[in-house]
Amino acid sequence: MKSAAPGKNTSPVEINITRFGLWLCLDAEEFFLGYEEYPFFKNAKIPDVFDVELHHETHLHWPKLDVDLSTDILKNPHHFPLIAH
Repeated sequence: MKSAAPGKNTSPVEINITRFGLWLCLDAEEFFLGYEEYPFFKNAKIPDVFDVELHHETHLHWPKLDVDLSTDILKNPHHFPLIAH
């Protein structure tokens, strides 16, 4: 097994953190995850937010935060009205 070159991003998920929430870019689609709707990211440590795994191309998992989101939730939030606190 060969490792990627140092400094090369091998994750298909890109995250940018703002003071209002996260911008998540996945396969040329962008999603804004505001802290009001996704409060578990608000006080999380930055390395924990960036530690995201993509499973089966539709399931995002943050292991250190114990957070799981599907791309369906991000694309159709009105179908999933429950908010975690």
